[in-house]
Amino acid sequence: MSEIIKINKDRIEEYLSKGKRFDGRKLDDLRDIVVETGISKNAEGSARVKIGKTEVLVGIKMDIATPYPDSPDKGNLMVTAELIPLSSSRFENGPPRINAIELGRVIDRGIRESKFIETEKLCIEEGEKVWNVFIDIYSINDDGNLLDAAGIGAIIALKNAKIPKYDKEKEKVLYGNLSDEKIPLSNEIPIPLTIYKIGGQLIVDPNKDEEDICETRITTSGFNGTIFSMQKGEGGSLKLEQMGEVLDLAKKVREKIFLKIKDYL
Repeated sequence: MSEIIKINKDRIEEYLSKGKRFDGRKLDDLRDIVVETGISKNAEGSARVKIGKTEVLVGIKMDIATPYPDSPDKGNLMVTAELIPLSSSRFENGPPRINAIELGRVIDRGIRESKFIETEKLCIEEGEKVWNVFIDIYSINDDGNLLDAAGIGAIIALKNAKIPKYDKEKEKVLYGNLSDEKIPLSNEIPIPLTIYKIGGQLIVDPNKDEEDICETRITTSGFNGTIFSMQKGEGGSLKLEQMGEVLDLAKKVREKIFLKIKDYL
């Protein structure tokens, strides 16, 4: 840990112990969330999400492929994340590194375990042809909490996506010609929320300085009190009683997120 980060850590932890944050928020306060949809003319659905200064773009693409052998009557899902250098000096060009892989997998798990996408309705011909749904996430600016920004962007982009037209005779997807049919989605919306532990305190939506010193984090996806998925990150630990606090805090703050984004769902 660099000396600068160590100094920041001591100051941030002191503030958090008093229930304060340097930007004036309380421990359970979110930064402003700004959403824009339809940002890409080449995607089947897209969204831009800003949480404070953190910003991501999410695009949905679809094509037709052979189903997996263990799910011959269900469509496929793939989530990828690209953390591009313009969003942070810490990101480099090249193959996805562990933080990008983790981000994609955490978002994938929340969507998959909630059964948000009704994959059985994406089957065209059982055992032969199904729709693939690709969720592509791009970081534009990283000022902390990319996980939640990306997860929110993914569910909003899915909600606004339409299936492209398909020429059955030519067995060809007519890209650029969207049908009126939306991707079949359930009403169980996997709203993501990550709880961060710093100096024994639990906070939400950290900025980059706070995120840099977090001891551990728990990302859950859920809706109406139901938890669909949960993933721990970083090397620190949580006591059993703190897990109860995490779940209570997640439920409370997730309701705030829903109110902020409900118009896009």
